Amino acid sequence: MIDFKLYLITDRKLVTRHLPTEQAGSSLVTAVREALKGGVKAIQLREKDLSMRELVRLAYKMRDLTKKYNAKLFINDRFDIALAVEADGVHLTQNSIPADAVRKIVKKKLLIGVSTHSLKEAKEAERAGADFITLGPIYRTPSKLKYGSPLGIDTLREISKKIKIPVFAIGGVKSSRIKDLKKTEAYGVAMISEIFGAEDVQKKAKEVISLCHPEQSEGSQFQES
Repeated sequence: MIDFKLYLITDRKLVTRHLPTEQAGSSLVTAVREALKGGVKAIQLREKDLSMRELVRLAYKMRDLTKKYNAKLFINDRFDIALAVEADGVHLTQNSIPADAVRKIVKKKLLIGVSTHSLKEAKEAERAGADFITLGPIYRTPSKLKYGSPLGIDTLREISKKIKIPVFAIGGVKSSRIKDLKKTEAYGVAMISEIFGAEDVQKKAKEVISLCHPEQSEGSQFQES
């Protein structure tokens, strides 16, 4: 069940840019803890440059932390690690093993999210059994330049209307843009730097949560009613 409107994706480099490498993991755990205190209910662990051993170690820490705050944990790309640490799900990219192949292996043990950048990819993910998708980049952002020009609000609206599973807008999503995003058919938003790059992670998380669904009711709709 996708019961969250904010999907927070990790980037330890945003919170450890002035710290030694060996402190990176612990600093990210601290930042994630603050985000969870702020009300975040879904975390994707996305640290692609870590070794297998480092990633597994960090994943176990994240699993313990997210359980404490009753939040879901997703592991980027590695469904084997997601299964090993008993995460809630795995998030696949266009270069990952296809969602339908992963579904055959994990059955119902994991939720499956898929990164998409077009209607074609969104439909493919839906047909393959994904539980939700991220769609972007919606706005121009340096980290997503390799995916081409921003899709924009109108494309987000049109694709969201044609996809039955939840669609999370990603790419340049800021607090100031949530009002416009709520007018589309998107289910929620995915963020990285807006929260992890904030001076006060907990405060920023609370702000974003309140903008996504101010009534704070479980299962509330992202879009305006």
